[in-house]
Amino acid sequence: MSRSSICTRFAVWTALVLTFAAAAPAQSLHLPAHEKVVLKNGLTVLLLEKRGVPIVSFVALVKSGATADPVGQEGLASITAGLLRKGTKSRTAQQFAADLDFIGGEFSADAGEDYTKVSAEFLAKDLGRGLDLFSDALLHPVFPQEEADKLLRQSLDGIKAAKDEAQSVLTAYYDGYLFGAHPYARPAGGDEVSLERIRREAIARFYETHYAPGNTILTVAGDFSAAEMRKRLEESLGGWAAKAVPAAALPAAAPAKGRRLLLVDKPDSTQTFFAIGNVGIARTDPDRTAIRLINAIFGGRFTSLLNEELRVESGLTYGAVSYFDSRKAPGPFLMFSYTQNATTAPAMDKALEVLRKLHKDGVTKEQLDSARTYIKGQFPPTIETSMQLANLIATNEFHGLTDSEVNELEARLDAVTPETARQVIAKHFPLENLVFVLIGKAAEIRPAVEKYAAQRDARAIAEPGFWPPPAGGATAPK
Repeated sequence: MSRSSICTRFAVWTALVLTFAAAAPAQSLHLPAHEKVVLKNGLTVLLLEKRGVPIVSFVALVKSGATADPVGQEGLASITAGLLRKGTKSRTAQQFAADLDFIGGEFSADAGEDYTKVSAEFLAKDLGRGLDLFSDALLHPVFPQEEADKLLRQSLDGIKAAKDEAQSVLTAYYDGYLFGAHPYARPAGGDEVSLERIRREAIARFYETHYAPGNTILTVAGDFSAAEMRKRLEESLGGWAAKAVPAAALPAAAPAKGRRLLLVDKPDSTQTFFAIGNVGIARTDPDRTAIRLINAIFGGRFTSLLNEELRVESGLTYGAVSYFDSRKAPGPFLMFSYTQNATTAPAMDKALEVLRKLHKDGVTKEQLDSARTYIKGQFPPTIETSMQLANLIATNEFHGLTDSEVNELEARLDAVTPETARQVIAKHFPLENLVFVLIGKAAEIRPAVEKYAAQRDARAIAEPGFWPPPAGGATAPK
């Protein structure tokens, strides 16, 4: 995740999960028709016409993200993406910004764990100028030294500032401690050490190595003619030179065995922020729909079992959530909450109690029906706009998923029974094998939390980085 993602990722998750949306009546969901073409240079293009609103949205997924960062240069993919608009062969950073503002367009680029996303949106009447800007940033960046230095400084300052807010960096510590030697352990936005090591030459090399038409999925959604758009894209992107991109192996991380705990000391903290979990699922896991449904019951909505127990019944926190961050390879599963220093152990005990109860009792048909209604009402507004649709079909293409992810969602939700739910809980919701990561005032909370794991590790939040530093040129294994 990028620097900005480090600062906002958990806040966004919490806001999404804890915002109660009134469930709408069940409806039959179907993605609008769209077509797929592959240009001669290997660029995969997905076109979705969505008339009615005069906007065109572009999403390009470059199939190389933070996992392609060289060890010791974490954050390189994110910095490269952030510099795409900061100077091209024909525009300075200021000229690009002025041209974008003139047509009221939007442009963003950032790297996540699995891929880099470059997005833009323009009014349909400005399609020509907008596409020129989009293609210029994607194909012709020059990475000016002064802009690279500025962004690196800003990213470094952002990470240091984020450590003042434990909630902003908890998942970075959690991923590092959970995944150990796996690429998912390394922070996508870099850290205080890796960002200092990145040079302009490495940025340019990352771009030359990974930005290629055959390594990119481009989705265009909105108010346009598909035939005309194909022609425009051939003209603007057809000349992008094809080249081979080295394949990067991404094995599945082995789930943690037993229990281990990392305590990150933040001496001025009056609250403890904690995460408990293990390795979760990949985006294509066959049980993904059932997991989505069960997690809504367990910790994925305001009325979840976890939030009811920790917030409503016990008053130990203002919020508790659980989620599966599914990725190309299995990503993390975690339960998250926070509480006063004095109630750290009671809050964690409650979270584990709810987890044990889930395993013991399973879920009822009534709970499943309620969660089904919730998801069926909550999901449609997330695929209304052209940008939302562009993002969805681009990421589905990246993961090798089809339109059935939407078109058959209701049927798959309806197929989950209490019996199948019990099997999924036993398989995917870890009970005995757990990783604990806490950020808080160690002097006050250490004695109370030592009981949770025989293997206990500690570090100070003032130490650079989020996960064990490289040893012998590679990330130290757990």
